[in-house]
Amino acid sequence: MLSEIQQLHAVVEREIAEVINEEQLEQFRLRHLIKKGSLQGFIERLRNVPKEDKPLIGKELNALRLLAENFYRERNEYFEQRRKSKTERIDVTLPGRRSSIGSIHPIQRTMDDCISIFEKMGFAVAEGPDIETDYYNFGALNFAPDHPARDMQDTFFIRSDNADDIVLRTHTSSVQIRVMTSQKPPIRSIMPGRVYRNETVSARSLAEFHQLEGLYIDRHVTFADLKGTIITFAKEMYGKNSKFRFRPSYFPFTEPSAEVDISCYLCNGNGCRICKHSGWLEICGCGMVHPNVLKNCKIDPEEFSGYAFGFGIERVTLLRTGIDDIRLLYENDVRLLQQFR
Repeated sequence: MLSEIQQLHAVVEREIAEVINEEQLEQFRLRHLIKKGSLQGFIERLRNVPKEDKPLIGKELNALRLLAENFYRERNEYFEQRRKSKTERIDVTLPGRRSSIGSIHPIQRTMDDCISIFEKMGFAVAEGPDIETDYYNFGALNFAPDHPARDMQDTFFIRSDNADDIVLRTHTSSVQIRVMTSQKPPIRSIMPGRVYRNETVSARSLAEFHQLEGLYIDRHVTFADLKGTIITFAKEMYGKNSKFRFRPSYFPFTEPSAEVDISCYLCNGNGCRICKHSGWLEICGCGMVHPNVLKNCKIDPEEFSGYAFGFGIERVTLLRTGIDDIRLLYENDVRLLQQFR
């Protein structure tokens, strides 16, 4: 039997040298590696070999089996890799495919630019929770108990077993209160963030949008300081040739109060549909912090004064991009977003 195994060994080595394609490899497997193949026949005959001859014959048979199995496995992997490389071969003459990369959303880009401008002017960035109590959102800001903003039509109220005055903040002015109650003057901070109002969604308004508010509290702060800050920001944001105007207005938490308009960027002040043919676009509300608000925050209005301002980021984004429908900013239309990479 030993001589037969040695003869088969020589045959296997010769066939190994002759295998050059997958068909010949398969024939090799069928002759030697299946249950009815040559190797299995010797393995079955091994049980009848005398005990003293089994180690030598078994060693020779095992070496032959490993030779055949290793050859088949390695050559089979080689043919598979070659077949795979043919199907996935890259045609280097084809034009390259440009990588598709994301971009910063226009709203986030506007927010980042606004924050950058105010940081250069010395303002720190403060943040607060989106869910607030009535005190921080209304009470401390000098809203009267019967103020219309407290009605369900303007504010989202949250049901709670522990309290009945929990709301989604309607402005980031609530963060101003948190800053004034936790820090001592001088205070110079901006408060960017998302706000919520129970309003009808239209081309000009949303129920969920972004604001950026600012606050400066110190001794001898005047309305002239406020005007200088707003105009400096607006010229940096909209261009040095932009024109501005301040109009008297009313807010419960500032006195005196004003609204700031900028000359329309589309018609250069001549009048168009976007500016309602007035030549002006409102960009922010502002005013001197009301003494009652300072008192609510334990700041002496006889010693300190300050100003506050705020504007909607979506409104600024529309002014910068020329988009005429605020809803387009939230539809995730790639055709629109790709214009602002």
